[in-house]
Amino acid sequence: MTKIEMTEEIVFAKKSLELTWEEIASEVGMSSVFLTSACFGMNSLKKEYADKLCEFLKLDEKISIVLQEFPNKTWDFTIPQDPVVYRLYEIVGVYGETIKELIGEKFGDGIMSAIDFTMDIEKEKNPAGDRVVINMNGKFLPYKSW
Repeated sequence: MTKIEMTEEIVFAKKSLELTWEEIASEVGMSSVFLTSACFGMNSLKKEYADKLCEFLKLDEKISIVLQEFPNKTWDFTIPQDPVVYRLYEIVGVYGETIKELIGEKFGDGIMSAIDFTMDIEKEKNPAGDRVVINMNGKFLPYKSW
């Protein structure tokens, strides 16, 4: 079974049971962002969480096994077409150098970890239109000289 086939089965079960990612993550005991990413094949789960997910969604053990496999974190080099993903791509395109510059100014020469990392997505009510709040929190990793 491939990661893509795994994702298709998970998404089908989620829809069939009329659940949200928040509900699934709460039952499994994880962040909805990380759990969703694992279900989409971009992260892996420890056996305990993979088994809980499969039990909750009534999925076969083979899904648990694939959820535990190391991901192949790759993506197309083309510009994404989905409007939400494209806007995130656009944000990095427009603000990426600014973010890099400000991280360098505040922390020194280094990067923000995407391994020692958390992210939360919240909805902020606003009379002018609800706002999407994305909070990314990554450990600073300085570059080393040798």
